[in-house]
Amino acid sequence: MNEHAAHTYRQQQVNTATPAKMVFMLYEKILSRLQEVQNAIERKDIQARCNANCNVQELLAHLSNTLDMAQGGEIAANLEQLYTHCLLRLMDVDRHNDPEAAAEVSMLLTPLRDAWAELAEKSEGELRQAVMSAQQGQHFTNAESSPKSSAAVDTENVAPPKPGLSISA
Repeated sequence: MNEHAAHTYRQQQVNTATPAKMVFMLYEKILSRLQEVQNAIERKDIQARCNANCNVQELLAHLSNTLDMAQGGEIAANLEQLYTHCLLRLMDVDRHNDPEAAAEVSMLLTPLRDAWAELAEKSEGELRQAVMSAQQGQHFTNAESSPKSSAAVDTENVAPPKPGLSISA
């Protein structure tokens, strides 16, 4: 009965989470599974290591596939490169039973998890304002680098952030 209640509670958390909270929860799950990978290697439990490592790879692939490259710009491109590097390192976990590869991926993703935790704590209005400010900053940068465009930013035509799980910053 307790297991059913815990599952229901976790499901409710996901259903009511903001996009930032969902990304934070994905990072939490990845880091938890990476710890399982390392523990399984210590126990010499190949099946458990493989299962946890495959789960980490699936979650990282999901994060990579949900990057909004159009709005995310350089940040999204950098995240895509990081995720690719992590996926390649996770292959070493299976090829060489290498706990150091899992530890490296964990070390790389922990600061991102922490940043998403901070974002998840902010109200939706604060997040919307931060996104608008970032978009305006990109427009200023684009306007300054393009000799044909004016330096003024048309704030009325800045699109609000899209709802849903889109990782752009």
